Amino acid sequence: MFIALVVLTVLLALVSVSSAVMKLRKNEQVISSIVGTVGFPERRIPVLAALEIAGAVGIVVGLWVAPLGIAAAVGLTLYFVGAVIGHLRVRDTQGVTTPLVPLVLSLAVLVLRVVTA
Repeated sequence: MFIALVVLTVLLALVSVSSAVMKLRKNEQVISSIVGTVGFPERRIPVLAALEIAGAVGIVVGLWVAPLGIAAAVGLTLYFVGAVIGHLRVRDTQGVTTPLVPLVLSLAVLVLRVVTA
């Protein structure tokens, strides 16, 4: 099971960092969705990116320090739950699919990290 944890952790870390980079580079499609559709304040987008990067670092380091990995996986899970809720709140059924994949990955990493701790 630890191999599955490592693979999913690396995948989730890559997805999270990629998402953060798109936010920091102000990718037009990402900013349009977050600011225009969901209504999140543009000036706070760097905070979202920082949370994703911190979560990615936490789950990777958490492969060696289980409590940190669990905490980071919980944080990423909550982050992506918040993203799903944000899209559902404005009835953005198309945009809600974007955070679903990392949400499922976050849940999988959390479960595997708890089971292998």
